Amino acid sequence: MTGPEPPPERFGTRVRVDIRWRDLDTLGHLNQAVYHEYLEEGRSAFFGRLAERDAAFPFVLARVELDYRREVRHSDGHVEVVTEVERVGRSSITVANRIELPGGEVAAEGRSVLVAWDPEARGKRELTAAERAALGI
Repeated sequence: MTGPEPPPERFGTRVRVDIRWRDLDTLGHLNQAVYHEYLEEGRSAFFGRLAERDAAFPFVLARVELDYRREVRHSDGHVEVVTEVERVGRSSITVANRIELPGGEVAAEGRSVLVAWDPEARGKRELTAAERAALGI
């Protein structure tokens, strides 16, 4: 007798981001705005990986929610930014975001909604079948 099948692996990326001195605030920890710069690094890696599957597409960032869990200090050296598909809609994808300290502890987590963009029409568009397949959903 076999057990239940494991859930399918979610499409995602993990990227290392080095902490720079300029990223810190006067309290000596990562400035709250810099967390969002790090998430942008994660999205860049995410869409770079989609490009490898010939499925990268223009998008606009429609929403970001982020919960700060632990401080990040320069002495941490780097963080890992994890971006994984959470949900695919008609014209948008929701990705789960995590910023992890070197030991794996979560410093911040949340989600972002990315909307497929039509540069000529200057508006949203539906995701194609190929884009959906590349996203794994």
